Amino acid sequence: QVQLAESGGGLVQAGGSLELSCTASGFTFSTRGMGWFRQAPGKERNFIGGIDWSGRTSYLPDSLKGRFTISRDNAKKTLYLKIDSLKAEDTAVYYCAADRWPNGLGRDPRTYGYWGQGTQVTVSS
Repeated sequence: QVQLAESGGGLVQAGGSLELSCTASGFTFSTRGMGWFRQAPGKERNFIGGIDWSGRTSYLPDSLKGRFTISRDNAKKTLYLKIDSLKAEDTAVYYCAADRWPNGLGRDPRTYGYWGQGTQVTVSS
């Protein structure tokens, strides 16, 4: 079965940077679109963005493009999320996600069907 495990979260100061990792197993990672979601306290889970199976193209909303970078290393079966200029509002549980089907682009949050347990990011101001 699909297994996703996030790591790299923690307590960081506003203005700093952080890189989260997600290791995958249970499927052919290199054929699956991947992405990130986050859920802030008391709020809904929101889509951060995704990356296609090849890693050539990532998709993020304009509001996050300047500070968030999604990448992947298919040889390591690992997905990454780099966050720069952290803000207090970035405090959330961050979830790694996988598309339900192979050969996906990872740009549509409706196509995701698997999530990890999440990693907590807390930004102090």
